[in-house]
Amino acid sequence: MDLRKIKKLIDLLEESNLAELEIKEGEEVVRLSRVPKGGVTVAAAPVIQAAPVAAAPVAAPAAEAAPATPALPAGHVVKAPMVGTFYASASPGAPAFVKIGQQVKAGETLGIIEAMKMFNQIEADVAGTVQAILLENGQPVEFDQPMFVIA
Repeated sequence: MDLRKIKKLIDLLEESNLAELEIKEGEEVVRLSRVPKGGVTVAAAPVIQAAPVAAAPVAAPAAEAAPATPALPAGHVVKAPMVGTFYASASPGAPAFVKIGQQVKAGETLGIIEAMKMFNQIEADVAGTVQAILLENGQPVEFDQPMFVIA
């Protein structure tokens, strides 16, 4: 299923009073569930604060990444639409889709996120110059994590 269709389904779910939406298209199935925003924020905040106190090795990179967010260059931030693994090129030997300083058009592929053995192209939603690439090739990416800055 196309990433644009999934985004439209998310918008549809947000605009409606539905708690859950499941769409089947051939063998592909997309299931979206609404979780109250207050519940997620309240549950996530103690976990984020508790992890650095415990000094867990896994929590250290997350704590370092949080202060980096405000230091992003000025421009439009392209965020990850899903959880997965980021790839800067179509295959290991191929050149990266974009480089810092490169001009891009809206709709141009910036990278790929692999999620559940599906490769999803991440497209520029604005035209401009790539100011920053915030992920390394093969790095895990979280939902809504900043990936690129385009000005």
